Amino acid sequence: MTDSPEQDYDPGDVAVIGMSLRSPGARTKEQFWDNLVHGRESVSFLAKDDIHVDETLIHSPFYVRACGVLDTYDKFDPSVFGISDRMAAAMTPENRLFLESAWETLEDGGYDPDRIRGEVGVYGANNPQTAALYSSPPDRVSVGPEAIEASLAWSPDTMTSNALYYMGLTGEAVTVAAVCAGFHYAVHLACQSLLLGQTDMAIAGGAMVRLPHPRGHLWEENRILSRDGHCRPFDANGTGTALSSGVVTVLLKPLAEAVADRDHIYAVVKGSAVNNNGVSAVAYGLAQPERLSACIANAMEVGGVTPDTVSMYEANGLGMPMTDELEVHAASMAFGKQTGTTSIGGVKGNVGHGGVVSGGFGAMKALMALYHKKLAATINLTEVNPDLDFPSTPFVPQLETADWEPEAGIRRAGVTSLGGGGYNAHLVLEEAPAAAERAPEAVGRPRLATLSALDDEALARQRARLKDWLEANPGLRLDDVCFSLNLGRKVMARRWAAVVRSRAELIAALSDDPPGGMATGTAPAPRAAADSFPRNDNGIVWSGTDAQELSDLAAAWVNGRQVDFASLHAGEASHRVPLPTYPFRPRRFWRTDW
Repeated sequence: MTDSPEQDYDPGDVAVIGMSLRSPGARTKEQFWDNLVHGRESVSFLAKDDIHVDETLIHSPFYVRACGVLDTYDKFDPSVFGISDRMAAAMTPENRLFLESAWETLEDGGYDPDRIRGEVGVYGANNPQTAALYSSPPDRVSVGPEAIEASLAWSPDTMTSNALYYMGLTGEAVTVAAVCAGFHYAVHLACQSLLLGQTDMAIAGGAMVRLPHPRGHLWEENRILSRDGHCRPFDANGTGTALSSGVVTVLLKPLAEAVADRDHIYAVVKGSAVNNNGVSAVAYGLAQPERLSACIANAMEVGGVTPDTVSMYEANGLGMPMTDELEVHAASMAFGKQTGTTSIGGVKGNVGHGGVVSGGFGAMKALMALYHKKLAATINLTEVNPDLDFPSTPFVPQLETADWEPEAGIRRAGVTSLGGGGYNAHLVLEEAPAAAERAPEAVGRPRLATLSALDDEALARQRARLKDWLEANPGLRLDDVCFSLNLGRKVMARRWAAVVRSRAELIAALSDDPPGGMATGTAPAPRAAADSFPRNDNGIVWSGTDAQELSDLAAAWVNGRQVDFASLHAGEASHRVPLPTYPFRPRRFWRTDW
């Protein structure tokens, strides 16, 4: 496949063009992937003084002091969104995490919310219990005129509408309640809306903050929580999983439109399906093999995908022999009789069970595997459960990290998520289409690179992060970087700009060591005469052809002038590329009463 204009794309394909994650042990998706490929377990084993629960419970011999701790569960940067400290404290931790993650996802995709003209749907899952555990509902009689506003900050229902509101977007807002399958349900609904033309782009995801936090769990025989705090997917000695928290969001757009818009594509959602067990002979809350099998098969059928082309299966994988056996049996029925062709893994061994975001952890693992063309090992799997009878199934446990070389010639992954109450969900993902060959980048052409932030400290952090990113990713083209910075970031009060002719010059400018002859401006900078520039309704338009005129434009922008960056990049074939997102400065916000 190529991204040439003549290429025909499946009208049911949806591109993943932006991603954001916070999980135990990882603040970014890159850290998360690094933990996976190096086999790191991010479940923490806590001291008694670190756990905020009843003393009697902590001293029980069956209490397990293990938890996937989320370092930023109680922190937030309200200033970016124009939110007061009072409102920030009233917002539940899931509302706050989801809002920051949605912002990061848009930026990762290269989109500034102020310059999006279409409808952006937001679909998210959270835990309705978190709001009640965080704080009592506001008393509308005694709190006063701000009670309604506070109750919307508190309510789990308004998590997605708050994201639209505080980012200045319009579109659908759907908050999903599907227990631990919530992330998958959010993606499923988002894809349906996109394919029906109800929205132009979509943010889908889930957020989970388990309270009290951090916390352990009480082990009970034949329940899903682990006896020793370790999750061992498909292991004969598995006893369940540990609890964890996190947030995952993805930015979605129909594939053909993403290619036409020159978006960066991580992977493609080929198909999705959901169903429920309903009445079942299997115990309530456990996977019903026939229903789960039908869900998996339906997702493949929707995507026009045959099972023999799916070479990665990311399981729900609770790490309990009974639940693992039910899932492997169901997946085997959906995949058919071929044997030994599909890698099977489970991310809960790394990060525990994230509730409504657990499917997001699995999906992020699969998306990063497709993007990097590598299969990450399933950790804590030392003695494969013989009752799973893997030799007679299509699946082979992924015991070591390895390059992904599929026999079918294309990389595809299936990701299952299950929720108590009989919820089943499955996503079929495919590697991004191969990019068409591009003309070499023009050597020595002057280009404008811009950054902005709320204050000088955040601006300095942005410069440092971008410098490190460019040094770590030598394949990035300068034209793509400048295009993404100039059009894909919200313009804020403190500004920095540089006119550069190469990646090396940009890195030097970001390092405060520009070579001679390069114009760099950081507010305050010499003012440019506004009347010297042509303009339209979107601001100043560059009409020059040399570095000096571009430098004058940079100086005008740094000093607060509005610039029409779309006109600046008109006629180019630059692509959006992932770059570091805004450096939030989270502060602790927490309240236990109104």
